[in-house]
Amino acid sequence: MYREGRRISSGQIQIIFAPGSGATPRIGLAIAKRILPRAVDRNRVKRLVRESFRHQAAELPLLDVVISLRGRKQRGAPQQLSATLNSLWPRLESF
Repeated sequence: MYREGRRISSGQIQIIFAPGSGATPRIGLAIAKRILPRAVDRNRVKRLVRESFRHQAAELPLLDVVISLRGRKQRGAPQQLSATLNSLWPRLESF
């Protein structure tokens, strides 16, 4: 998936995607401990990403998607992360 997949990114979020093998779009999360050292912060980001994906899944093509955070240790506001994700989902619809 990482080698064959296409990548898009914006700010601290990177999305790697490839044609899916299932009947619905699927998501995977790779949130590194070195980016968010506290488990509570990693879990909060995962919940936020899953919720955003759930709202957009009906419009997305059949893709396998992996989302990861980039950069150094960060603790961004949830609204900023949601806004970034909402700007990236439409870019996946064209594939």
